[in-house]
Parts: sequence; structure tokens; C-alpha cells
Amino acid sequence: MSFSALGLSEEIVRAVTEQGYTTPTPIQLQAVPAVLGGGDLLAGAQTGTGKTAGFTLPLLQRLSSVERVKINGHVPIRALILTPTRELAAQVEESVRAYSKYLNLTSACIFGGVGINPQIRLLKQGVDILVATPGRLLDHMQQNTVDLRNIQILVLDEADRMLDMGFIRDIRKVLAVLPKKRQNLLFSATFSDEIKALADGLLNSPAMIEVARRNSTVEVIGQKIHPVDRDKKHPLLAHLMQTNDWHQVLVFTRTKHGANKLVEQLEKDGISAMAIHGNKSQAARTRALSEFKDGKLRALIATDIAARGIDIDQLPHVVNYDLPNVPEDYVHRIGRTGRAGATGSAVSLVCIDERDMLHDIERFIKREIPVEVIEGFEPDPKAKPQPIQLRSGGGGHGNRQRQGGGGGRGGNAGNGGNAGGQPRAQQPRKPAGTQGQGQGQGQSAKPRQGGQGGPGGSGRPQGPAGASQSRGPAARPSALTHRSGGRGR
Repeated sequence: MSFSALGLSEEIVRAVTEQGYTTPTPIQLQAVPAVLGGGDLLAGAQTGTGKTAGFTLPLLQRLSSVERVKINGHVPIRALILTPTRELAAQVEESVRAYSKYLNLTSACIFGGVGINPQIRLLKQGVDILVATPGRLLDHMQQNTVDLRNIQILVLDEADRMLDMGFIRDIRKVLAVLPKKRQNLLFSATFSDEIKALADGLLNSPAMIEVARRNSTVEVIGQKIHPVDRDKKHPLLAHLMQTNDWHQVLVFTRTKHGANKLVEQLEKDGISAMAIHGNKSQAARTRALSEFKDGKLRALIATDIAARGIDIDQLPHVVNYDLPNVPEDYVHRIGRTGRAGATGSAVSLVCIDERDMLHDIERFIKREIPVEVIEGFEPDPKAKPQPIQLRSGGGGHGNRQRQGGGGGRGGNAGNGGNAGGQPRAQQPRKPAGTQGQGQGQGQSAKPRQGGQGGPGGSGRPQGPAGASQSRGPAARPSALTHRSGGRGR
């Protein structure tokens, strides 16, 4: 089926085609007609499925099909899209601009971490579509610099991650000022109890679609485990990158400190690398992401929260330098490659400390990940597991909290203009890493039309395997198969 067959205008189809897309993805085939129908929607979709276009395309169709009416000489905000992180907000607004290239619609993106005054000036001019992070939007609400009284369509993108980061109270404050009569679209990778509770209070007889289960992993992604001692992870990563000539490798670490340390080590090996996490300024994060996308950077080292919204066409490799302490995050991580049906490679460097995490991940995805021991990096069979520090200041593997972005708005430390700071009350999961709270500064681009984006990402074929001793899925090193002692849950 073509995009025009979905009921989209010639102008939108033309813009989508110019981005190189001709066939809708499964989420788009279901979501676009549902949104065009005007009803509420609860959609379950993993990253890389083309979900952004699943709501932006019909949103643009609905807004452009009715006459724009100015209020007091200004364009009112008619659509509000909330995202958990700055990077995702920027990505979504980029897609909105690309698809609205031939429409008389304007958009803007506001988030914390940069000066707020440019945003205030922009909002005074008026925009049709506002993409925002919850914390920065609240800043504007408190200063009466944003008018949400004319919102017709509300989108909560990656709602599960917003709840994980403790934004539920912020979201409720935003909902309280919106018009009661509006269309609500909720997109989430998981359907947890918290998401269901939010949906019950927000959505009115919604259509429900789900294109991928929360524990499903993309079949086109080649997954592999490389057992290794904890102190040999960095040498093994450098070996894999240099032996296989890997470029554009997205590497996940468990902590911000670990990300910074790995960057220093890789740079000494002659491998260009930069880190992206909540302690980095927005300028540093933007620069790192830009250089990585442009191919100037071989390795981008990221924490889970900071990586939300990273959308890179044809990303060939994802490496789990540290396994995530939450199994669902494994699915989110490897979903950065193998996007929209393309192939990709996901490699995990697993030490004996992480054996329980690995077993939890395999139970969650309902499959055993193949194991390959790299020659020269065989793990010590006598090695003993040590407690895993999930965050600064202590905490072993028995205390399984999410590595979160924290709570305070704006500033240079945080995600989505709302990271760092004190934990929020009544949040479904308490973020682990917190930092000093500060009043945020914010930024936005001028309203623009055109740009980059696309209904779905893509990935490059998996690179050649390095010198190794191949072991099938059943032939696991003893360090990863035997459990000892108990583990708190």
C-alpha cells in the first residue's frame, strides 16, 4: 500500500517521497488511519518501527485540512507533542518540518539545557505544532509564556520512558490546562501497569494497536555475546573495532563515569570517541551526535537515557559494554540498529558479574543469545563475581533500579530539560542517578519548514566477524551458566 492510499494529501506524500520513503511500515499502516479518524489511540511500538511518522503524518493531515484561524493576530498552538528527552524532541520536530515542507504549518521545539529567552520570543510569534520536554514546558507555563488553550491534538511519545524518568506529575500538570475536547495519542514501547493507568485516565475509548511485543527483538539484528573478564572489556572493544574496521559504533555503558573513562581509553588507542550523557552540556551532546552522524566519530559512548531519540540511518553496530540492569533496556538499546527492516549487529561484552543480568535478558526476550569467545580474551574460569555498582555512591546488583536521568529541570545536566535534581514524588520508578536541582535555561529553533527525517530508520549489514572460537548458543562458558548464592530482587 502507498502513502497516498492511507488518505494523506499530495503535499505530504510528496515530502515523504523526497525523504526516500515509498511504502508505509506496519505501525504506519495501522496508526495513520486511526489518527485520521479523529479518535484517541494507544499504540505499542518499539523504536525503529517508524512510529514517529505514524503520528506526525496524520497529525499534519488533520491540521492542514482545516483553515488556520489566528487569535489576536497570532497562530495558536494546535498540536502538542511531549517527549522524554531533548534528543528525541529535536528528532521529532525535525521530522515534522520535513513532512510539512509543502504545507502552511510551522513548528518549534523547546527543551532545557539552553537559554529560555529565544523560546519566549518564538512562542510569542505563534506556531502550529509544539514539540517539548515536560520540564521545560512547565517552565513556560509557570512564566505564562505559552498558551495551550487551543490544543486539538496531544501526543505522548515514548510515554513509558517519561514515566520511568519520573515525569508523571509534570504530565498531569500539563494535562490539567489543556482543553477537555481534544484528540489524545499515546505511544509506548511497553504496556506496563503504569502506562495502563495513565491511558485509562487520559484516553477516551481508544483504538489499540501493537506492532511489536515489549520483549521482542528484531530478527534482522545479529545478536552475540562475547564473554570476557571485566578488566579486559576495553581491550576487547578496541580489538573488535580495529580488527573488523568498525565505524559508527554506538556503545552503551551503565554509568556516566564509565562512559567518560571509556572515551579516554579509546582515544589513547587512536579511536575517535565522545560521550553523551546527562552531565554533558547540550552543546557538547549536540556536537557529539552531529559528528557521529556525519561519520567523523567512530564511537559514541552513551548511557541509556541519553541515547533516547538517537536516530541514525544505517547504524551498523551497537555494543553493550555493560549489560543494562533492566531487561527492557536491552531491547531499546539494540533497536538502535536494524531499523525499519534493515540488518545490524548487536554485541554484548559480558563478564562474570553480569551473568544474572544476561539470564534475565534471555528470559525476557525468550531466546538464548549465541556466545562467541574471542581468541586471546578468554575469561578466567576462576574469576569470582563482584557486586555491580549501578550508580555513583554504591548499590549492588541486588538493588535493581533504573539508571535514570533524575528530576530537576533544565541546566546542563539532564535529559529532556528535566534531568538531574531531586526525585519526584509518586513516580512509578525512582531514577537512580540524581544531581543538583537548578532552574533550567532553554532553547529553540525558529519555526521552519522542510528538513530531514523519515518514516523509519535503517541499518547497514553486519560487518565481518573477528578472529574467534565460535561456540553455539548451547556451549556457554561456565562463568555465564552457573549461579551461586542468592540475589536480592
